[in-house]
Amino acid sequence: MVFPAFPPERIPLGRVCRGMGKMHGMTARSGVLASLSLCLLLSGCASLMSSAASGLADNLSAAVLNQNDPETVRDGAPAYLLLLDSFLEGSPNDPDLLASAATLYATYGTVFADDEERASRLTARARDYSTRAICNSYKPSCVWSGMLFEDYQASLAGLKPKHADVVFSHGLASLAYIRAHSADYTAIALLPYSEALFERYLEINDGSDDAAVHTYLGVLNTLIPPALGGKPEKGRGHFEQAIAISGGRDLSAKVEFANGYARLLYERELHDRLLDEVLAADPEVPGSTLLNVLAQRQAKVLLESADDYF
Repeated sequence: MVFPAFPPERIPLGRVCRGMGKMHGMTARSGVLASLSLCLLLSGCASLMSSAASGLADNLSAAVLNQNDPETVRDGAPAYLLLLDSFLEGSPNDPDLLASAATLYATYGTVFADDEERASRLTARARDYSTRAICNSYKPSCVWSGMLFEDYQASLAGLKPKHADVVFSHGLASLAYIRAHSADYTAIALLPYSEALFERYLEINDGSDDAAVHTYLGVLNTLIPPALGGKPEKGRGHFEQAIAISGGRDLSAKVEFANGYARLLYERELHDRLLDEVLAADPEVPGSTLLNVLAQRQAKVLLESADDYF
């Protein structure tokens, strides 16, 4: 599963201490430690510490996305997740920190969790964080749980561009949660809610990560077969839009297209063509290298199992 790309602009920016870790002559580690030490000396420590963590997320997300060795990310990311958790102990209602933590927990839980139980735990934490983040930024969302779909859809109208970060985080965390809990009917029931949220996000965002969101919408529409309410042709349209917008450079869209749509409808020719294109591509693309390397690994596995599947 490679869907949860997290574009750098969707990791919320810091406010006061942002950028202090880049001071001349400091390594990334010593820079952030110096930033935190300075923040501890100032009044309003909790809010300043949250800003330092959010600023670190900018640099970290760029480094992660450009990493061509997934094992390095897998081994190193948990330390940063714990760091975010520690900041949230002091600032439990900071929407920037909550959104950052939700995005990274969703990504790690989907891409790197080594068993279903762990993926379930990590994505549940991601969704909890994202729910708190959006509740602290957009009050109508605080009563979304259990709301009728028509009422929920109407409540999305109040979302504005200023809410884009927390909306993206909540949409991604919800998708990761649904996928990790796909055997749970209550999780599957969230599908139309998540789809409506992402569609609203496309309306309020600046277009900078539309390709990733169309991939997510493609996944949402192909998670279940048509007989159970799935909309594979709509999903195909989203996958094709994602590929077109990225110029085919985001290989994860093609893998999800093959895995979600082509396998669902037993279209072997489409399946193999998409995966062959993924394996033939250069994965080194700024902002997409990690996900592309992972996509190529999954493409190989899918092709090797194709004879048994089809």
